[in-house]
Amino acid sequence: MKDESDPVGGHPEGASDLDKRSPALLILAILLFIEFLLVGAGAIYLFVELLIDTPTSLASAIAILVLASLAAVWVAMIALHTLRGQPWTRGATVVWQVLQASVGIGCLQGLFARPDLGWPLIILSMVVLVLLFTKSVIAATARREEAA
Repeated sequence: MKDESDPVGGHPEGASDLDKRSPALLILAILLFIEFLLVGAGAIYLFVELLIDTPTSLASAIAILVLASLAAVWVAMIALHTLRGQPWTRGATVVWQVLQASVGIGCLQGLFARPDLGWPLIILSMVVLVLLFTKSVIAATARREEAA
């Protein structure tokens, strides 16, 4: 029997939050956590490079390290709050995917082009964007009115 008060789709009151999540939402969160791990690994790599190599510009190297670290934290927060069904995560996810796809497109061009890095970034961004706009994910992350 469908519970009308449950916007995610007919789960009894006693069901756990994990049972209420749509498969598309779980896959979306997993992909966001994978992106977090990749950005975090990039930040760790930049930190290690800063320790073992002499940068041309120390200030620029530190700034890039800080930005990469902040990006990793931001993607982790998006992934975590996506699992919680927070509405703001949809906009944040779109912004992150556009930035990630832009980096992927940049990897396809220039003298030092790296299509082996660019295409996976672009494809991952497109998959996440498609999942983000599925009906079940939109329903799971919709703003819920507080009961008065």
